[in-house]
Amino acid sequence: MSERTPTLRRASLLRNRDFLRLWLVGCVAFVVRWLEMLAVGLYAYQVSGSAFLVAMLSMLRILPMGLFGAVLGALSERVERHSALVVVVAVSMVATAVLAILASVGALQIWHLVVVSFIHGICWAADNPVRRMMIGDVIGAEGMSTAMSIDAGTNNASRVLGPTVGGVLLAQWGIASVFWLGLALYVPSLVAAVQVRVRSRPRARPAGSMLESIGQGLVWLRSDRRMVGVFLITVYFNVFGWPFTSMIPVIATDHLALDPKGAGMLASCEGVGGLVGALLVAVMARPAWHGRIYVASVAAYFAMLIAFVLAPGSVLAGSALLGTGVLSTGFAVMQSTLVYRWSPMEMRARLLGVLSVCIGTAPLGFLYLGFLADRMGPQIATVVLGAQGLIAMLVSYRYWKSALHT
Repeated sequence: MSERTPTLRRASLLRNRDFLRLWLVGCVAFVVRWLEMLAVGLYAYQVSGSAFLVAMLSMLRILPMGLFGAVLGALSERVERHSALVVVVAVSMVATAVLAILASVGALQIWHLVVVSFIHGICWAADNPVRRMMIGDVIGAEGMSTAMSIDAGTNNASRVLGPTVGGVLLAQWGIASVFWLGLALYVPSLVAAVQVRVRSRPRARPAGSMLESIGQGLVWLRSDRRMVGVFLITVYFNVFGWPFTSMIPVIATDHLALDPKGAGMLASCEGVGGLVGALLVAVMARPAWHGRIYVASVAAYFAMLIAFVLAPGSVLAGSALLGTGVLSTGFAVMQSTLVYRWSPMEMRARLLGVLSVCIGTAPLGFLYLGFLADRMGPQIATVVLGAQGLIAMLVSYRYWKSALHT
């Protein structure tokens, strides 16, 4: 393979209209997600003063992955994925519109945020087996790493833009302005989803029930130690790593004494690091390194989140968040890439659904962190969580070491 291949592949992707449409759908989902998560977390903390509630609102966006991820993966084999994509975008748009209206008339309550966060979580759970599966259908397995780098880069760029804009809007015009902006962004996303030309071919005669399809995927998974390692590391990251992001607005407010604008700018540092990480992966990563990048990124992420919590000032805290952003991108890009590359074609949608289930274990971490935060305080609780992640990786080395050698 020539050294020019990644560059040529990126150029061909950017000329592919269907890929660009799918990318735009993902871009809007990413921006709105991070726009709302920071603003909703700050708003909920201002209203309730509960760090546990902040963690729960973030958790509810992830819970549906664990509840429905495998089902959505199996279901995506039985429906036309383009139609499913349009429905997902439309539902997200309507849910945000409801919040915008309620906030504008002064009727917004915490339970509204709870319900809509869960609805958005269901749409998020469909992303792997629907939109990302469609990206694979458009560009093929060989281009998947490059496509996921672009996708992850966009996600992390949105983590720069979303929290910053969300903090400013919340401070200047209130929570309603955040939702109205999100609604406006969904309009071009829906148009792009409708215009995607690629179509999947749902099974005319499904072989057994969806539960049987899921079972077949799990049986195959057990036979491949590399994939077992990938899914195990995914669980560790989502239980002991990712939940710390829900404490960023709390630590920024209580420990670093930042206002909403400052908290938004601090949170955006992780997105800047993620964007840098995506560029590094897209330019430098080679297939032989994918497993090593995946594992090393998660181990270093645990160490870096501890550094963020212990940082004495906002500059060092922001630097640590830059590091977590770079590392989380190495994890995120390789996660979908390895599952897509190492899975047989007939199992891909199902295993991407199982991947969503592994991501969906994050609510356990959010619950656990929220529980610890209310008893130990947000700082100590987050340090404990990261340390336990490192310990979990050490004691289970024999289960994921095979992922290092491919």
